[in-house]
Amino acid sequence: MTARLAAAAAAALACGAAGAADIRVEDAWARASAGAARNGAAYVTLVNRGGAAALIGVESSAAARAELHMHIMDGDMARMRPAGSVPLPAGARVALAPGGLHIMLLGLRAPLREGASFPMTLRFDDGDARAIEVIVGGVAAAAPPTVADRERGAHPESGE
Repeated sequence: MTARLAAAAAAALACGAAGAADIRVEDAWARASAGAARNGAAYVTLVNRGGAAALIGVESSAAARAELHMHIMDGDMARMRPAGSVPLPAGARVALAPGGLHIMLLGLRAPLREGASFPMTLRFDDGDARAIEVIVGGVAAAAPPTVADRERGAHPESGE
């Protein structure tokens, strides 16, 4: 049995199985809440520097639930659906962005304020997890906030 386990481990290494350590996280951001919105969305780019992997879940203390979602076209209507997981092919750059794959924040505990940030945990198919910080951009932001945007943004700790 030990020889069989060693052979299986060697085969997995030869196939280039990836772990969370092989995934680079870039540009984690969200839009500020519009009015009294109870839900929001977060976005991130994942760069897989190893073998095939998958993002299988997300968690955040900013919301009651966080789920992976995608937009699909149903005739002329765009609809959101749970994504289940997000494949991260070997060597791929996968963007969770407005209008496509994204992270739904359901039941926000407080409005997302421009210039603030909140924690999120990404869970991968190998059992690893990665804690990240999500920066909040403007209500109509189409891309992650820049350093200049953050310097101009609200400062929740000062009550602005």
